[in-house]
Amino acid sequence: MPEIATISYPESKKNDEANSSHGNGNGVVQLNASQPENAAQNRPEWSNKLEFLMSCISMSVGLGNVWRFPFTAYENGGGAFLIPYLIVLFVIGRPLYYLEMALGQFTSRSSVKIWEVSPLFKGIGIGQLVGTTSVVSYYVSLIALTLHYIFASFASELPWATCKDNWADNCVDSSLVVNEMRDSNSTSGQKVSSSQIYFLDIVLKEKDSIDDGIGAPDWKLTLWLLLAWVVIFLVLVRGVKSSGKVAYFLAIFPYVVLIIILVRALTLEGAVDGVIFFIKPQWGELLNPKVWYSATTQLFFSLSVGMGSIIMFSSYNNFHHNIYRDAMIVTTLDTFTSLLGGMTIFSILGNLAHNLGIEDISKVVKSGTGLAFISYPDAIAKFDIVPQLFSVLFFFMLFVLGVGSAVALHGAIITAFWDAFPKRKYWHLALILSTIGFCTGLVYITPGGQWILDLVDHYGGTFLIYVLAIIEMVAIFWIYGLDNWCNDIEFMVQRRVGLYWRLCWGLITPLFMIAVFIYSLVEYKWPTYSGQQYPGEALICGIFVFIFGILQVLIWAVWTVTGDSTKESVWGKITKAAKPSSQWGPCTEHTRKAWLKYKEEAKSRRDDIIYAKNHSSIVRKLCVLFGMYDDFIQLDSTRL
Repeated sequence: MPEIATISYPESKKNDEANSSHGNGNGVVQLNASQPENAAQNRPEWSNKLEFLMSCISMSVGLGNVWRFPFTAYENGGGAFLIPYLIVLFVIGRPLYYLEMALGQFTSRSSVKIWEVSPLFKGIGIGQLVGTTSVVSYYVSLIALTLHYIFASFASELPWATCKDNWADNCVDSSLVVNEMRDSNSTSGQKVSSSQIYFLDIVLKEKDSIDDGIGAPDWKLTLWLLLAWVVIFLVLVRGVKSSGKVAYFLAIFPYVVLIIILVRALTLEGAVDGVIFFIKPQWGELLNPKVWYSATTQLFFSLSVGMGSIIMFSSYNNFHHNIYRDAMIVTTLDTFTSLLGGMTIFSILGNLAHNLGIEDISKVVKSGTGLAFISYPDAIAKFDIVPQLFSVLFFFMLFVLGVGSAVALHGAIITAFWDAFPKRKYWHLALILSTIGFCTGLVYITPGGQWILDLVDHYGGTFLIYVLAIIEMVAIFWIYGLDNWCNDIEFMVQRRVGLYWRLCWGLITPLFMIAVFIYSLVEYKWPTYSGQQYPGEALICGIFVFIFGILQVLIWAVWTVTGDSTKESVWGKITKAAKPSSQWGPCTEHTRKAWLKYKEEAKSRRDDIIYAKNHSSIVRKLCVLFGMYDDFIQLDSTRL
């Protein structure tokens, strides 16, 4: 998509740069006396453009790529999952990612404050905080597990490599590489790898049922959880000043280790069968709405769309930063990493099936967290040379991936509170919220913790965030208006909004998401854990998280309408609340004036065309959708 040659607002950009240069030497913009006082005016900026890009990569490329993506593909037929995943990337993932990145940069505000664009929908931002909090609460518990494995890897022999005397009779050593040797380790029952027994029985002490409760937190995992939260707090303690510097390592290091593991995994016997299972599509599954829903929700989790973290990161950008380029880089790299992680884990699963004598790869191990903490350790145990070194590197990679995403998610929560309470010190809020996060995370390191993790992930981490994203799309493009948003984007990035983006934002993406959601409701089945039903009390708790998040939209809509003291009718107040408030738009005074002038000129040109050609309402909407009002913006070159 070609760039616009010149848009007439150089004064705006020059003033933005001047405002940035008047900082305190640490990238913090000083409050201009002529500007209204708000947190956005004092907002720090990234030290350079690369810090922002690396932070976005470390956020989107995380445990979701090597933990959640493989087991989601595993549960949905392997290769059958790839085609829907790639399709939803282009019709949902990229449009949403670009939208949220632009929202944060355009307003320099958090995921809650951006809803000055339509105060009636402020509850979307609050509800997203509920979903993000749900994800962070269990996400850090996974980081705690990686810490346990890191330090366990320093033993003279990997503790999961061989079966112990008091383990199950059907245990088979994970260190075995010769198929015939498996019979010497097991005499009865279906064989289970030692890495699986170690994870479920030794580390998690997992319960077969939570009908009698989830049990008490494990004291060792409690210490690892505490360490994980301390690390996250230290990275976030100074906001983007500290997290931006760490982002380089968080974004680059995982690829080095992942490629090493993949090369080794592909040399194992049976690995080819696993790769074929991963890439070979089962065409019949394309008609299964569950697969499409799983692909869509996985994309949400992987890219972190709908969680506020993208908006938070981009809110620290310079107003005219080229986010179009960054959005394309991050979404492409995220998908590449998911495929890389999938190739790695399915080659390992193929080897597991080979060693255990199981023909059906889909029955090798339990789905869920176990794929990352069973399959990967199993492959590492087969390394001939210093498996401890590779184990430390691998789990440190998982730790780095987890911290990168957790920093972004938790940072989004902190920033939302900081925007609401700008007089509080950032590190005070970070400390308070990190402490709350640690206390909440204790539930996931109990014997029934993985049961709760899957339940919270289902209702709070996917279902809630997905529904709120649909409402977000409707509010921006059908209430605020596609035409208004495209004008805002073009003013900010000096780039014409192409047909692909207009069609996706205005029509394809919201309708596709609504269709997938409706089908998922029609085919809805109660969630299970490893094939077992949840007790009714647990399901009620999960549903409560979802309803509580959704109700935020209604509660804050009512609050906004009833808070209007004018004598207008109820419908008049609703209509007024749906329109942008006086706080919507760029945060700096000069940029805001240039933007308002630009919008007024664009509206004037559009109206001239509409009245001159006597366009009907339907024709006007089609013209906006297909970008046929090119004369809205004054160009110094020919029309695109």
